[in-house]
Amino acid sequence: MKTRIKELRTQLGLTQQQLADLVHVSNRTIISIEKEQYSPSLMLAYRLAQVFHTTVEELCCLKENKEWEDQCYENQK
Repeated sequence: MKTRIKELRTQLGLTQQQLADLVHVSNRTIISIEKEQYSPSLMLAYRLAQVFHTTVEELCCLKENKEWEDQCYENQK
């Protein structure tokens, strides 16, 4: 799933480890999310959104991800 985590993290000048510490996960989790290899749980997405003073919808690009997913399903028909 595409997110804005890396973009927002770098804007704040945080390392992956610093962000991981703020939301109580390992830096590997942050790395995996930024590489779109792992989707954060709802609670983790909420914690991250709080750090960045944004919404889960904006942080996780939910509208864009839904549109992409819908298009994939349509193409399978």
